[in-house]
Amino acid sequence: MIKNYLIERRSWILLFLVIQALILFVSFLDTAIPFLPLLYIVFLSMLVVSLFLIFRYQKETRFYQSLAEWENNLDLTNIAAPESPFEKMIEQCIVNQTEWLKKEASQNLLMLEQEKDDLLAWIHEVKTPLTAMHLMIDRLDNERMKAQLIHEWLRIHLLLDQQLHQKRIPFMENDLYIEETDLKTLLFKEIKTLQSWCMQKGIGFDVELDAAAALTDAKWLAFIIRQLLTNAVKYSETSDIIITSHYKDGQTVLEVTDFGRGIDPKDLPRIFDKGFTSTTSHHDHAATGMGLYLTKRIAKPLLIEMNVQSRPGEGTTFTLTFPKKNDFVHIAGM
Repeated sequence: MIKNYLIERRSWILLFLVIQALILFVSFLDTAIPFLPLLYIVFLSMLVVSLFLIFRYQKETRFYQSLAEWENNLDLTNIAAPESPFEKMIEQCIVNQTEWLKKEASQNLLMLEQEKDDLLAWIHEVKTPLTAMHLMIDRLDNERMKAQLIHEWLRIHLLLDQQLHQKRIPFMENDLYIEETDLKTLLFKEIKTLQSWCMQKGIGFDVELDAAAALTDAKWLAFIIRQLLTNAVKYSETSDIIITSHYKDGQTVLEVTDFGRGIDPKDLPRIFDKGFTSTTSHHDHAATGMGLYLTKRIAKPLLIEMNVQSRPGEGTTFTLTFPKKNDFVHIAGM
């Protein structure tokens, strides 16, 4: 701030030095004017001006220092009171801009909330005809057409489910209910949803659960499992998907292993990034790059540690490590 203050006042300081130099120069040229007394006066003047600058520095920079330290959170209480007319002009501009930004932020938040509510209502409305469509498909006699229609129905169902949870994520901590969740019941429910798709691709499941339960929110865990199983089925052909669980250091560990195309090593650090699909399979237009991104976001408030191991052409293993009971003490709404 001292450097900035001197730069701000450099024109006045330079003018003062030029005047003092001019006085000494005139005294040097005019022998009638004593040089040494003038030199003494110039010295005293420079001392007084230096002390004046030091005194004024604190007074003139207090307001600007508060601006430099001000966090741009639309809170003006930490800004020092202005003293000079220019500082008052700056404060008035900041106050006007802050009021406008608060008004805009409030309007945008209301619009965003309205759009979210409208979308959630629309999704719930769409689920009704989807359920009716599934019942109609079940009555078809043509097994081949029935399988194809169920597959397309499942794709729509999963996309709507993904969109629904995506809109709920910002508020999920208000919706958490942490309890001992039965992994077997949850897993078999999600496997049953994918049953027709798995039969179409010749994919089976090998489930071995040494750890039968995990401390988590069943509804949000179901979404995570759904995304992992969907990815495993999507990128596998005529092979089993192995699901195992065990205890490790007092924590439940769940592993989902497929033997599909695998993930390229250079893609592994980015698979949880929003919108990332693959650097090797750009032709896969069905991928949205949102599934794993959402699972990672959901896993964070659930305190679930997600790890992945994969080799191209050999398969992929996703590991979910659930927290201990004491880890949930700080979660509000538990």
